[in-house]
Amino acid sequence: MKTTIAAMDFGTSKIVTLVAENGGNSRCDIVGAGVAEYDGFLPDGWNNPAELNEKIMECIRDAEEQSHRKIHSLNIGVPAAFTKVYPTQARISLRGETNPRVTPEDVRAVFTAAEKNLDDMMGIVIHSSPAWFSVDNGKQTIEPVDLKGRELSALISFVVADRFFIDEVNKRVSSLGYSIDGFYSTAAGESILFLPEEERDKTSVLIDIGYLNTDVMVVQGDALIYMDTVEIGGGDISADLATSLNISLVEAEEKIKRMFVFGSDGKDKTYDLPGSDGRKPQSFTHDEVSAIVLPRVDELAEKIQEKLDESGIRLGKWSNIYLTGGGLSFNRGGRDYLGTRLDRTVRDVPMRTANFNSFSFSSTLGLMDLIIDTVEQKHAQSTTIGGSIRDFFRNLFGG
Repeated sequence: MKTTIAAMDFGTSKIVTLVAENGGNSRCDIVGAGVAEYDGFLPDGWNNPAELNEKIMECIRDAEEQSHRKIHSLNIGVPAAFTKVYPTQARISLRGETNPRVTPEDVRAVFTAAEKNLDDMMGIVIHSSPAWFSVDNGKQTIEPVDLKGRELSALISFVVADRFFIDEVNKRVSSLGYSIDGFYSTAAGESILFLPEEERDKTSVLIDIGYLNTDVMVVQGDALIYMDTVEIGGGDISADLATSLNISLVEAEEKIKRMFVFGSDGKDKTYDLPGSDGRKPQSFTHDEVSAIVLPRVDELAEKIQEKLDESGIRLGKWSNIYLTGGGLSFNRGGRDYLGTRLDRTVRDVPMRTANFNSFSFSSTLGLMDLIIDTVEQKHAQSTTIGGSIRDFFRNLFGG
């Protein structure tokens, strides 16, 4: 039997509603999407609260029309800017025979012990997941069940949502006649979906450059162990171009910023604007545009590096950085330029669907993937472990 699921993702320039079906021959079949551009948010709130209800309804109606399905309830993604990550270690003694083995109940118990460390935390826990487990201080693993020992320890990460966002969205969605099935960490879903499992086991970084801000996420195992937001995005590059070249923001975004080529490949390129409203056609050289774009990208790279340094997490030579988001990923040479500034190789996230571009919709697709995981766990008939133990943990603690 198929289950219809609707997810809403609040980005800094657009609200996206996805409608998917779970079940049948496909784990997740996206059947419709609605997109509404809006003024976004900063960490202290909405940039234009008066427009928000109208924009929410706009993207819901578009999703309903495209999917030919009526939406009654929504799963809401909480943006990184309205969440904080709390990694905490906990340990429990294993009970049983002379050489007890770790059971799923022991894993639940160590999660409970870890959550007690959040007593003074402000906000609402919306996600919890393990970075690693260890039995008797031995080798770290993501799959501890059935290991022998006397003590189980773990590094557990909790994603905590700002009550402002939860209350605001709950009030607005309810007033429009829709119910909310749950709130989910968009960053957690995105990082788990787009960072390969073997990369996460070595600790990896995901950088999502949006329109108004950039999210920096460090992932170990199945857990976000660090996350912070830089208040610089692709929109800042466009604004710099508009101001410096005395052109409109739309022209700066569509005719120059999106077309900008980093590196020597673009040295002979010009950026041309047609004449309009009595204004003569304009043309800007690559050097003129570079002098505006590169300082802002350099500033962004510096801020990203500061966040990574502040995290206190040591990234080894084997730790990779992945880039997504519409702020820089579409620019030819942008990923490599960022890599030179961070002194690391930066890779594109893998494409996960042919229907949606992963760069622009990576947060929304990650959100839906996390929701599907949680729905599957809730619909499971028992807690017996089938297939990968790691998948068992992900379903058990993913929501």
